[in-house]
Amino acid sequence: MSAPAVVSVRDLASHVGEVVRVRGWLTNRRKSGGLQFLQVRDGSGTVQAVAKKDSLDAALFEALSGLGQESSLIVDGEVAADPRSPGGVELKLTGGQVIGTATDFPISNKEHSSGFLMEHRHLWLRSSKQAATLRVRARIIKSIRDYFDSRGYICFDAPMFTPAACEGTSTLFEVDYFGEPAYLTQSGQLYGEAGAMALGKIYTFGPTFRAEKSKTRKHLTEFWMIEPEIAFATLDDVMDVAEEFIETIVQDVLADCEPELTVLERDLDKLRAIKRPFKRETYDESVARMEAAGHAFKHGDDFGAPDEEFITHGSDKPVLVHRWPADIKAFYMKRDPADDTRALAVDVIAPEGYGEIIGGSERADDLAFLEEQIAAHKLPKESFEWYLDLRRYGSVPHGGFGLGLERTVAWICGTKHIRECIPFPRMLYKIYP
Repeated sequence: MSAPAVVSVRDLASHVGEVVRVRGWLTNRRKSGGLQFLQVRDGSGTVQAVAKKDSLDAALFEALSGLGQESSLIVDGEVAADPRSPGGVELKLTGGQVIGTATDFPISNKEHSSGFLMEHRHLWLRSSKQAATLRVRARIIKSIRDYFDSRGYICFDAPMFTPAACEGTSTLFEVDYFGEPAYLTQSGQLYGEAGAMALGKIYTFGPTFRAEKSKTRKHLTEFWMIEPEIAFATLDDVMDVAEEFIETIVQDVLADCEPELTVLERDLDKLRAIKRPFKRETYDESVARMEAAGHAFKHGDDFGAPDEEFITHGSDKPVLVHRWPADIKAFYMKRDPADDTRALAVDVIAPEGYGEIIGGSERADDLAFLEEQIAAHKLPKESFEWYLDLRRYGSVPHGGFGLGLERTVAWICGTKHIRECIPFPRMLYKIYP
């Protein structure tokens, strides 16, 4: 007799009445008389498998009764509809095999401190909420690539080692590059601009590094960035793309990840509300709202978390804040022709207190202006000669933005801390496991 077909837990509902095989790990078990109720996860979800003593091989029933949490096993059984169970089905066991036993699994079904869970991150990933978060992350990544690939953008890989800063010299990780100083990239943007001049529309997607001594729920020292760059784009074009992009990602996740979002106890109505258009206001308008409400803020400063929360308070959608003081923005940002003190920059601030998820701008396209900015910021001009070449040979208006993947995952999942939104987070003083 042939073995039953292997079916993932996520797909069991389409196999009601069939005998199938599930391969996975035991997350919990309880016994009631001649019945055992096994919670078996396979990476796609968890199903209750019911082992009945009278209808199962005695040796297998006994083996199952002694299994510890996270023991691995293969179970065969008939898929039965059960509206009380997650996924609407359960498995009535007809056979199976224990693959690997586990005893004293360190993460039990009780509360643990965040420090303990981070020390056991390699095992914490197996818990239902952590696994659900990483499945949502994977779907977001697919949506990101689908969005750009379907609209004529070319995936363009930027280097991880760079000779100079992009976002400021104070947050660089310096490494020895065969006797020369080099730095882990803060952003793929400058190289992305070269790609846009060659290919028209590109996006970079990869890890970036910031040596920020920030110990907050929104900061990592290693995180992933998605950075489209578009030749001939204005700031308005950049904002239009950012809005459509965010709406697409959220709606894709809603369509495909409702089981995961349910596990995470995410309010789906809040995500359903993420539809264009989003509110847009200038930096000065944002500050005026703060002043009118008596919110303490110094005009000319960058926004902190309380300021971002104020800006999105009462809004169920992200808010785009544009035309920032040039003094607090990067050297490569174009100035507003109507006000030279303002940069043609935009931050997209997510609602519910999740803060900035996108930073972007129209880029400076004038060679003399960029040379002045490099000197004013005391940057080594020789490290940027290649970048200045982009203005020497056929310069055009262009723009783009960077979206932080982990902050976006945190927002969509409703996760409080960004450390849960990447498989192995790197934070201040945290590099293990």
